[in-house]
Amino acid sequence: MMAAAVNIDVLGELRVNEPMSRHTSWRVGGPAENYFIPASLEDLQHFLRELDEVTPLHWFGVGSNLLVRESGLRGVVVAATKILKGLEKADHYVVRAGAGIPCTQLAKQCIRWGLGPSEFFAGIPGTVGGALAMNAGAHGGETWERVESVRTIDRGGEIHERAPSEYSVGYRSVTGPAKEWFIEATFRFEPDARPSMDTMNAMLERRKNTQPLGMPSCGSVFRNPEGDHAARLIEAAGLKGFSIGGAEVSEKHANFIINRGDATATDIEELIEHVQQSVHDAHGVDLVHEVRIVGEAT
Repeated sequence: MMAAAVNIDVLGELRVNEPMSRHTSWRVGGPAENYFIPASLEDLQHFLRELDEVTPLHWFGVGSNLLVRESGLRGVVVAATKILKGLEKADHYVVRAGAGIPCTQLAKQCIRWGLGPSEFFAGIPGTVGGALAMNAGAHGGETWERVESVRTIDRGGEIHERAPSEYSVGYRSVTGPAKEWFIEATFRFEPDARPSMDTMNAMLERRKNTQPLGMPSCGSVFRNPEGDHAARLIEAAGLKGFSIGGAEVSEKHANFIINRGDATATDIEELIEHVQQSVHDAHGVDLVHEVRIVGEAT
């Protein structure tokens, strides 16, 4: 793909034809035409104000829930996690966290502050921004249960303070004002909830023992259907260990698809579709994938 380079003076780094395989947890994906790493929030605001409004814009966290097709991404990928690292205790039971903070770091700091329930954040393999975007959850807790307010940035570089009432939040689903991206969240915890580092460590140990953490993956690929678990349905359909190219349904956890080292984005997408069809044929259940699949289909 020949890149249409964006010509904007920035203080940060603006790369052309940046391979997204360097940045996604699956270690696959074609190039981004332009990959922008802002030096500051002000630098990001300036860039967005100057960017042509017809240029496609993609907001990127740490790539833990993203499949980029080989065709890559046209326009601009904004990778702003490095400048969204603020984490502070704003009140007795209130924490303000930047969208670039890893959820595990948020959990550990909240436990140090004695704020709970917060342990479940350690089970979310991504950043606060990604958790907000999909209402990520783990161990019975969900992100938006704790949200008091969020700050967003829009396509024109303007910053907004938003209340939870401005969003429609469901299971692994969040919709709100269009063309805005999360830059910060304020979380409120409960006075009578006493978090435990031991509980969090036990959660992390269980995750280590039951998930293929040593292999490139995106975490859970499919949402759990109501009253059931995607992993159970996939395993019951006989798909553990099934592979297409270098992509394989994990033997350790059936709701994980791993890259054995030579997988392509096409391998992974075809395996996702095969799992969906097989589970539908075996159980009559239509699995919905959590992972975002982006880029033009070839």
